[in-house]
Amino acid sequence: MNDIEIRNDRQIAIWLLCVCAAIFIMLVVGGATRLTHSGLSMVQWDPLMGWIPPLSEARWMDSFQHYQQTPEFYKLNPDMDLAGYKKIFLLEYVHRVWGRLIGLVFLLPFLYFLLAGKVGRKLRPRLIIMFILGGLQGLLGWYMVKSGLVDNPHVSQYRLTAHLTMAFIIYGFVFWVALGLLLPLKDAALEDATPLRRLALAVTGLIAVTVMAGGLVAGLRAGFAYNTFPLMDGHFIPGDYAMLTPFYLNFFENIAAVQFDHRLLAETTLLCVAGLWWYARRFDLSKRASLAFNLLLAMVLIQFALGVSTLLLVVPAWLGVTHQAGAMLLFTAALFTNHTLRRS
Repeated sequence: MNDIEIRNDRQIAIWLLCVCAAIFIMLVVGGATRLTHSGLSMVQWDPLMGWIPPLSEARWMDSFQHYQQTPEFYKLNPDMDLAGYKKIFLLEYVHRVWGRLIGLVFLLPFLYFLLAGKVGRKLRPRLIIMFILGGLQGLLGWYMVKSGLVDNPHVSQYRLTAHLTMAFIIYGFVFWVALGLLLPLKDAALEDATPLRRLALAVTGLIAVTVMAGGLVAGLRAGFAYNTFPLMDGHFIPGDYAMLTPFYLNFFENIAAVQFDHRLLAETTLLCVAGLWWYARRFDLSKRASLAFNLLLAMVLIQFALGVSTLLLVVPAWLGVTHQAGAMLLFTAALFTNHTLRRS
């Protein structure tokens, strides 16, 4: 690889890392909209004209009247006035506009790099897939919102979890490609570290499953129940864990079971990351790999503390958002750790 190709790869990597930062901000804003009950305020979806908020009092009243026809208004907010509506509307508006901006932050530089001949043949399909996934995520977001506009003034926990999972998939894909362009293979870990690679990959999968379980907790608002730790209502396993039939529905629709499963997964993740960190000390790793394992251990400790605090304090919005951001940072640390263990 010559100097020009290296420089082009670094430029593309920096751009993709900026996209990752934008996705991270999107995750934080999305968490804020959910925890402040703002996500169902915009009942219309206009991909083109949705950039423009209501600019006159008449426009605001028209938008408010649409909201007044939703179950969230007449079941949860029947006393809300126009001023209150504006507050929740503007947060969701920022959330949706930021999603569109991510599309532009991706598309415009991509076209520039492509037309300038800076994108290699192997990289082009990956970048196209990223753009397609971003578009699908927008559709999935609206599909999620629609579930809360019919009868139940809360979005489906299944759709919310799918939306959250897609965000992590897109972020992870973009981040991994950026690391591949930015960090050369010659700095990879030792060739005899295969067992460590496999364990690191397994732990990353466990983190992903824990995140998805957290999506179910958020969708069912299960964090507002059983606000004690480590026991739930004085029991390790809550008494109503298996209250639904057939039994498998408890994993997805029973508040007690969903929260218990997320707790158990979080505790298992904490122990597995700590064990992985300890096992990694047996290998003569590069400085970068050692740094990655230390960051992973630190982040899992922080994230676990955030999760317990969020539960005990009954999910204050700022702490819930921080916990969601922590999940993305933990996932980032896991990806970075795996990347340092690549074969050269």
